[in-house]
Amino acid sequence: MALKNRGVVLKKDGKKREGRGLSREELKKAGISLKQALRIGLLVDMRRRTSHDKNVELLKQHLKKLNASKKRVSKSKKKTSPK
Repeated sequence: MALKNRGVVLKKDGKKREGRGLSREELKKAGISLKQALRIGLLVDMRRRTSHDKNVELLKQHLKKLNASKKRVSKSKKKTSPK
């Protein structure tokens, strides 16, 4: 399940539109850098300045799932060349 980071935004005229992504402040509170967020495919809205606790919690849960599903690849031993 991917993190749905495009929430619904209410416009002034009462219409709804799709959000543009997480704010930098939400990323900071969740303990992730901007580069890391972009690397894992999260959308970031550079114009947003608000931070919602609900988004931070969803982001933390998403990061836990990603870390749990990551397969740790053990480093193979380097072959030594015969001398």
